Amino acid sequence: MAIMTTPSTSAPVPSPAPAVRPARRRLSLGRAAAWTALGLIVLITLLPFYWILRTALSSNAGLGADPADPFPVDITTSGFERALGLQSTEEAIAQGGAGGGLDFWRYLLNSVIVSTLITGCQIFFSAMAAYAFARLHWRGRDQAFGLFLAGLMVPTIFTLLPNFVLIKELHLVDSLLGIALPSLFMTPFAVFFLRQFFMNIPREVEEAALLDGAGKIKIFFRVVLPMASTPIITLSVLTYITAWNDYFWPLMVSYSDSSRVLTVALAIFRAQTPATGVDWSGLTAATLIAALPMLVLFGCFARRIVSSIGFTGIK
Repeated sequence: MAIMTTPSTSAPVPSPAPAVRPARRRLSLGRAAAWTALGLIVLITLLPFYWILRTALSSNAGLGADPADPFPVDITTSGFERALGLQSTEEAIAQGGAGGGLDFWRYLLNSVIVSTLITGCQIFFSAMAAYAFARLHWRGRDQAFGLFLAGLMVPTIFTLLPNFVLIKELHLVDSLLGIALPSLFMTPFAVFFLRQFFMNIPREVEEAALLDGAGKIKIFFRVVLPMASTPIITLSVLTYITAWNDYFWPLMVSYSDSSRVLTVALAIFRAQTPATGVDWSGLTAATLIAALPMLVLFGCFARRIVSSIGFTGIK
């Protein structure tokens, strides 16, 4: 008896679905115009820095012969050598320098000391004032904050003469402390900036710390300040850059190399004009070296600064 076998039919294996590719956004005319405008803005912003670098890498003789050349003329590092005090008087005069020299490292140290002192003290006192305005309840708090905030509308030049009289009476003229003292304590902008962030901190965090037996001072140092590290770092960078770039007040107070900061020293270096003309190569080289630390500092914290300012402005 023959056994009939029927062939078994297996289910067809489904073919894998093709991967879905994200649709490319078509470049519209508006987007192209926006990117072009953005590129032009970036180019215009970076052009002065390139021109400073181009001038610093050129010789004074080459700059006089071809001042409109977009590229360095007669490429040399003599300008940086004069700015850093690595050239003798004879070499500096031969290459178009004044020969007076620039004690760059002393001025750099003075700028670092003044900027660090101002930043540390101002952030500390401003944080305490901002916490008092944001969390402590006392009579007339809002009115006092409004009056304090009105200080933002007072031009800085109005305070120069009273501050100078005060520094003179304290016998701090021509000293690093005299330069730093007017900016050593809280500022309206710093208090406003930190207060906005402190007001966004949940009160439940502080109430939990109070239940654990912590007082207001301990909460401020152990809870609030660690949570506010991002805006504090942002404000520190902005304060440091402002103190580093300050010129007019240090010019009024400092009279000797012992207290002269870098911005004032650059102006004196500019005034030492030789008979052949201004030492543009050395001056731009010194300016570039002085600005380089702030450019690096801002570049490292640029994203944090933008995000912190955006978050602080949201209530």
